[in-house]
Amino acid sequence: QVHLVESGGGLVQAGGSLRLSCAASGRTSSISVMGWFRQAPGKEREFVATIDWSGFNTYYADSVKGRFIISRDNAKNTLFLQMNSLKPEDTAVYYCAAGLHIGVRSSANDYDYWGQGTQVTVSS
Repeated sequence: QVHLVESGGGLVQAGGSLRLSCAASGRTSSISVMGWFRQAPGKEREFVATIDWSGFNTYYADSVKGRFIISRDNAKNTLFLQMNSLKPEDTAVYYCAAGLHIGVRSSANDYDYWGQGTQVTVSS
C-alpha cells in the first residue's frame, strides 16, 4: 500500500505562484508513474500533469502547459507541482496520484493510489 499526502495549497491572487508537494510513504518502491489531477466545484476530476519514474518524461494538459512544471525527487519520495501565472480557472482541489504503470499516463484509471487533495484558490 502507498500513502500520499499533498501540501502547499492556499489562496493566491491571479498571476501568482504556488508550489504543491506530495509525500509518498509505504511501498514506494512499487511506484512508477505519478501525476496531478484537479477537481473544481461542480466539475469532474481532470488531468493536470504526469511524470514517469525517471523524471525525464512529462506530459501536461493544454490548459496548464507553459505555466505548470511537474517534477519528482525519488530519493525523498516526493512529487512537486510548480504553478505559475495562476488564473481563477485554476481554482480546484488538487490531487496527487501514483501508479504502477511505466511511462506517462493522463487517465485517472491508470493510477492506483490517491491523496486526499489540497485546495488551491485563485482570486481575480
